[in-house]
Amino acid sequence: MPADEEPSPPDRAPGGTKTVVTADMTSGPPPWLLRAFLLAAATVAGLVCGFWVLQKLQGLLTVLLVSLFLAFAIEPAVNWLAARGVRRGLATAVVFLMVAVVTISFVWTLGTLLVEQVTTLVKNAPDYADQGVQWINRTFKTDLSGTDIEKYANDWSSTIDGYLVGLAGNAWGIGTAAIGAIFQALGVLLFTYYFAADGPRFRNAVCSLLPPRRQRPVLRAWDIAVEKAGGYIYSRGLLALCSAIAHYVALRVLDVPSAFALALWVGVVSQFIPTVGTYLAGALPVLVALVHSPASALWILGFIIVYQQFENYVLQPRITATTLDMHPAVAFGAVIVGAAILGPTGALLAIPVTATVQAFSSAYIRRYDVATDGDDDSKTPPPKKHRKWPRQLTIRLSRSGLPPSE
Repeated sequence: MPADEEPSPPDRAPGGTKTVVTADMTSGPPPWLLRAFLLAAATVAGLVCGFWVLQKLQGLLTVLLVSLFLAFAIEPAVNWLAARGVRRGLATAVVFLMVAVVTISFVWTLGTLLVEQVTTLVKNAPDYADQGVQWINRTFKTDLSGTDIEKYANDWSSTIDGYLVGLAGNAWGIGTAAIGAIFQALGVLLFTYYFAADGPRFRNAVCSLLPPRRQRPVLRAWDIAVEKAGGYIYSRGLLALCSAIAHYVALRVLDVPSAFALALWVGVVSQFIPTVGTYLAGALPVLVALVHSPASALWILGFIIVYQQFENYVLQPRITATTLDMHPAVAFGAVIVGAAILGPTGALLAIPVTATVQAFSSAYIRRYDVATDGDDDSKTPPPKKHRKWPRQLTIRLSRSGLPPSE
C-alpha cells in the first residue's frame, strides 16, 4: 500500500458505502407472548373462581332447579284457572293449597298407620316371640326357649342403647341439618310460587335479553318443558290413583288391616320414587300382612308382582303415550345419571328433564326411513317434476321463442 494513501475507516465498505455496526444485545420477550401468558393466567384464575362460586352456591342452585321444575309442573293448572278469570297470583295460591291438602292428608294417613302398627306390635310382642321360637324349633330342629330369646334381646338392647347414646351426642348436628332442610323447603316453596305466579313475565324478561331469531327456540323449549313436567305429574298421579284403587281392593279382600293407608302408600311411593319405589312400596303391605297372617302376605306379594307387570305392559304405555313417551331403558339410565349428578334430587328430576330434552331435540332432528335388504335399488326413480314457473316469466319466455321448460 502506498504511504500517502490512508486506510478507509472501518465503518465504510470498500466501495464507499457506510456500514452500520450494531451490538448483539439480548432483546426481551415479544409483546404477544406476554399478552398470551396474561390471558391464559386470567382464564385459569376465572375458571378456578367460577368453580369455587358454583361449589358454594350448589345449595341455592339446587333449590332454584327444583323450584323451576315444580313451577313447570303446576303451571298448566295455574293457566287453566287464569284462563277462567282468576288472577294469576290467586290461582297459584289455590293450586298450592290443593297440593298442601293432599300432602298433609297423605302424611297424616301414613302416621296413623305407623302408630297403629307399632301399638299392635308392642301389644302382641310376647305372642310373636313364642310363635317365632316355635317356628325356629320346627324348621331348624333346634331347642330354643324363652330364656334364650330374652338373653338375645338383652344383648341387642344394649347394642341399640349404644347407638342411641352416640346419636344423642350428635343432636346438635342433627338439629342443624333439620333447620337447614326446613329453610331449603321454605325457599323451594317461595321460589316456586314466584316462578308460577310470574311465569309469563319471567319468560318475557328472559327472552328480552336475546335477539329476535333466538327468542323462538327459547319459547319453544319453555313450552315443551311446561308440557312435559305437567304431563309427568299428571300421568304419575293417574297411575298412582289406579294402583291405590287396585291394591285397596286386594287388601280388603284379604282382610289386611289399614287397607286404605297401605294402598295409598303403594300408589304414591311406587310412582313418584324412581327405580326403587316399587320395592319400597310393596315391602310395607307384605310386612304388615306377615304380622297378621303369612298366607295373606304371600297372596299380597303375588298380587303386587302381577299388577306391576300389568301396569308396565298395559296401563302405563296407554297413559304416558301422549304425556311422557319414553323408553324404560332411557328412563332408567336418566335416573342413574341424575342421581350421580345431584343425588336424590337429580333422580327425581331426571325423567321430566330427559323427556323435555328428547321432545325438543326431536323437533329439530330430521329422521329418514331405513333401507332394508328387500328394497330394490334398481327401481327407476320417479319422473322428475317440471318446475312451475311464475305466470309472468312464462309469458316472457314464450314471447322470446323459448319453451317454458328450458
